[in-house]
Amino acid sequence: PRWATEQPPPGRCDRGMRVRGLSPSQLVTVDPGCHAALGGSYAGVWPMGLFWFLQPDTLFRRLVKRDVAGSPFLVRLEVFDGLCLVTGPQDQPLASCVAERWYVCPGMQRVPIREGRVRGALFLPPGEKWGTGNPGLPSLVNGISLCFPPPQVRGPGLGVVGVSKGAEVALAMASFLPQVVATVWINGTAFLHGNPLVYKDLRVPPIPYYAERVIFTEMGALDNSAIFADPRDPAYSASAIPAEKVRGKVLFVVGEADRSFNSKLFAELAMARMPPESCRLLSYPGAGHLIEPPCSPLCSISSMRGTPRPVVWGGEAQPHAKAQEHSWQEIIQFLELHLGSATTMKL
Repeated sequence: PRWATEQPPPGRCDRGMRVRGLSPSQLVTVDPGCHAALGGSYAGVWPMGLFWFLQPDTLFRRLVKRDVAGSPFLVRLEVFDGLCLVTGPQDQPLASCVAERWYVCPGMQRVPIREGRVRGALFLPPGEKWGTGNPGLPSLVNGISLCFPPPQVRGPGLGVVGVSKGAEVALAMASFLPQVVATVWINGTAFLHGNPLVYKDLRVPPIPYYAERVIFTEMGALDNSAIFADPRDPAYSASAIPAEKVRGKVLFVVGEADRSFNSKLFAELAMARMPPESCRLLSYPGAGHLIEPPCSPLCSISSMRGTPRPVVWGGEAQPHAKAQEHSWQEIIQFLELHLGSATTMKL
């Protein structure tokens, strides 16, 4: 009998998997880990190419898992006899299976946090408890301020990961909060944009967005790469995030094909203000704005809440996939180096 199974079942979304099926040594047997794809959505040897190069059925849709703790992505894999560009009821697969792609380890709990102006979630491994009366719940005062919530968060320092606008906020946190000892900055800026930063008696003014500079692509999407003023203009010096005050370490991750920000320029400007030993740059040609965990398909353009048209993020499928695979391992090693090995942590 012909069959297909996922090995090992189920799999975490950032790890590889192997699918077995059909009889050994049949001519139709393909191992994507050593056999090159000759055409279709991608070419070359990509063990997880079926996931890397997924494309949306609906134009401008982005593959996002929102309930990461409650359920996995369920991916149905089917093997057909010959090339099938469009399948109908008469086309039955030779073998099929459903693969589970999880974003958390088994038993992980997601506890929503809503206190004051804080909106977030606490992820707890099996066996941990959390009560609403637990002292030390994180709070933000005037935009940025931090407390440690024992015993779920291990000190003495915290790590922060930020993407896009979140990277701008993460760099600001690292600049003003000594508790932040490790920061991962992914395709962000090094200057305040849009809104001011207020912290204690300090106010950092923002650089305005120039919406009239937006570019409309042939598909009618918004290319926002031109709406940012040149941060090197002396008129905007007061809007620079004081990266020279960072006491911890910062890993800058840049997609050189980012069509949202000039991320490489912003990373270089921030690093120029910092001691060389406190920062490191990972720059990836061909990678776009949305650098995500491995096996996440490239999203180069998508609809976004609050915008009248889809937004261009940039990136080319194969170099973007390589950037995600390499940067993910570098990020994990960076956080383990400065926060401690994950094998010794409860979370």
